Amino acid sequence: MTKTQHYVLGTWTSATGEGKPSYDAVTGEFIAETSVEGLDIPAILHYGRTKGGEKLRKMTFQERGNMIKSLALYLTKRKEAFYEISYRTGATRIDSWIDIEGGFGNLYSNASLRKLFPNQPYHVEGDPIDLSKGGRFMAHHILVPKKGVAIHINAFNFPIWGMLEKCAVNWMAGMPAVVLPAPVTAYLTEAVVREIIASNILPEGALQLISGTAKNIFDTVESQDVITFTGSAATGRLLKAHPRIIQESVPFTMEADSLNASILGEDAVPGTPEFDLFINQARSEITVKAGQKCTAIRRMIVPEKLMDDVQGALSKSLDKLAIGDPRLKEVRMGALVSKDQVNVLKGRVQELSKSAKIVYGDLEKTNIIGADEKGAFVSPILLREDHPFTNVAVHETEAFGPVSTIMPYKNLDQAIELAQMGKGSLVSSIVTNSDAIAKDYVVNAASHHGRILVLNRENAKQSTGHGSPLPLLVHGGPGRAGGGEEMGGVRGIKHYMQRCAIQGSPTTLTEITGIYQAHSAYKEITQHPFQYHWEDIQPGMSLRTHNRTVTDTDIINFANLTWDHFYAHTDITSLDGSIFKKRTAHGYFILAAAAGLFVYPNKGPVAANYGLEECRFLRPIYHNDTVYVRLTCKQKVDRDVASAEHPSGIVKWFVEVFDTTDELVAVATILTMVQKKQEVFVEMTDEKVAECINKLTENAKPIWGILTPQHLLEHLEEGYKILSGEIQDFEIVTPSTILDKVHNSLYNYDKFPKGTKFPTMKKDELEDLVHPDFETAKAKFFEAREQYKTFFKENPEAIMKNMVFGELNRYESYLLERKHLNHHFEQFNLI
Repeated sequence: MTKTQHYVLGTWTSATGEGKPSYDAVTGEFIAETSVEGLDIPAILHYGRTKGGEKLRKMTFQERGNMIKSLALYLTKRKEAFYEISYRTGATRIDSWIDIEGGFGNLYSNASLRKLFPNQPYHVEGDPIDLSKGGRFMAHHILVPKKGVAIHINAFNFPIWGMLEKCAVNWMAGMPAVVLPAPVTAYLTEAVVREIIASNILPEGALQLISGTAKNIFDTVESQDVITFTGSAATGRLLKAHPRIIQESVPFTMEADSLNASILGEDAVPGTPEFDLFINQARSEITVKAGQKCTAIRRMIVPEKLMDDVQGALSKSLDKLAIGDPRLKEVRMGALVSKDQVNVLKGRVQELSKSAKIVYGDLEKTNIIGADEKGAFVSPILLREDHPFTNVAVHETEAFGPVSTIMPYKNLDQAIELAQMGKGSLVSSIVTNSDAIAKDYVVNAASHHGRILVLNRENAKQSTGHGSPLPLLVHGGPGRAGGGEEMGGVRGIKHYMQRCAIQGSPTTLTEITGIYQAHSAYKEITQHPFQYHWEDIQPGMSLRTHNRTVTDTDIINFANLTWDHFYAHTDITSLDGSIFKKRTAHGYFILAAAAGLFVYPNKGPVAANYGLEECRFLRPIYHNDTVYVRLTCKQKVDRDVASAEHPSGIVKWFVEVFDTTDELVAVATILTMVQKKQEVFVEMTDEKVAECINKLTENAKPIWGILTPQHLLEHLEEGYKILSGEIQDFEIVTPSTILDKVHNSLYNYDKFPKGTKFPTMKKDELEDLVHPDFETAKAKFFEAREQYKTFFKENPEAIMKNMVFGELNRYESYLLERKHLNHHFEQFNLI
């Protein structure tokens, strides 16, 4: 009998004992059995804390983010295999898209958050706090990765998204994960984890999979661990009360199924776009994933005068629904996950129908396309509760499937009260074109909901909908919804980190945080800071400029140049009663003058001014006042580069403007784009090229590939002929959709992959030689290179076509030459 496997302690393994079977939701066929008997849970948790945790904690946020992005790209290329498995859970293509590509989207979104964190393994939060009048004792807050493991207990309905939306966050924080999917769909989670492990992108131990329910998972949790649970509120409350969790004060985040409500605004009458939006959204939330979503609309709260209209319109819309085999294009709703779930659903609907009336659908009859009663199919069910204030079952009982109930309200206060009777939900929505109604609802209902969507004609086309949690928004809710939060962008990452207040001198805290703190000791330098590459710049590096005296003429000229004729700068007869005593320099002139004092004029690693973050003018500067500037590196922030520019990072510079009494008169933080060192490639000077070529012997063997030395020389000769324009009778073969990306890659410091083939070269076969012997080929190589150099010397503005990289100018041609020669010289062990 087939068993789902677990990936624990660095290997794939099967548990012992009899397990719980999983069946195809569409055909009823047996898929696999899940068992956790015999797994060494304490060892698994310890392995994650040590093997995976130690590596993740040492990685910087940039490294973690790029790792997660690489994983997202890797999985996206293999997504179709997951769709085929997902159909067996009863999910349609659209349902599976939410689970599969929604999960990968979480990886992408969280990976992008690396830009909001420093280029170090820990985070510095908020602003510094001065604890003394002299500025020599201060505090800051840092967040470091917890030294535990994230334990994720997931529900059956989203076996991929449920895992990745949590793991993306804990990996970004530097914490490993142990994932426990629900047994009924664990086979799909296993398929994805197999690809993740095969990719070798994550450090070993960063992800372990226990395919099923391990009842003793909490017995050895520790205070540094973090637990998340997705499932029923009743189960979550039992787990949260585990003695070990209480004893160790383990953070426990619960995201429970809730009775989410959607409100139809009183203005959204039939004939308005909002009424149609409400009906369309309601149908979608009932049928997507066959209603098996923790965010689905369970209660539709509508104006009492529109009850019949909503019931009729929604019933008519559901009539068009095709139910059956999710692989069929015409099918819009698949099966529930299992027959057991169908039975549970029927029981819940029967409870609701004791007070509410079923006005659409039949629990015992479903029209099915392409399948039969062996599958876990059920009809959409719409109930009507006309007395929602007295019949409270609708606010307490959830039917986890394609089931929803409509109920009336007399005014918005009643709608808010009804929404709150669900005792806390993950999400609510209101469909209205009245901003006044929207504001009233949101402000008064927000206390009971984790997220509120306001839907109207303006945002409908871009709206992600009522039931779609988004990576950068919190996912969770109060009360019945569990009282926890997941995702939420930076907020979610911080959940897996320990916040610590640190106190000390500004100089010490500068070293700890990696951010220059005011009043910290300066680090004097031997050359202008703009002469340093990004890697060599350190927070605290500082330059004191020479002085500049501000003259009357400076102020008047600046006013004329900018058209800023504020009276303090241009009309000294109007200063009475103002804070100014004399003609005053413009604040932005002070900034400009400061730049003139600290900017290094020669070309160097500083590529561009990137912006200004903060600026304060502390006291006026009058004509004939003299100032100087202290320029200090405040912080370094890494950045991704995809355009036609060399790898670079952002340096934040703290600019302090002083007068000659050393009184601080202005401060600002400016940003510069600073290039990183190029230490990957050997620069291809004439001397270096000659040295390498002369080291090449006729019988030399390549480290990789099949080129002979003469074939190499002739290949390089052809490359120079293309660069110089001698050969241009070809078409660019790189697709236009990716040509810019390929062209811009010339600027990065990545080597050509080993085995890279030029488009015209034969596959696994040598070209016919052109020259009679090796020495002739060598001479022709040097001749072609000289022609290339001469061509660009005489035509410095020339643009030449390249088969792979598109149009290249003189500088880009050199970048290609450098990469190309380094690639082949390394191939023959010449450099």
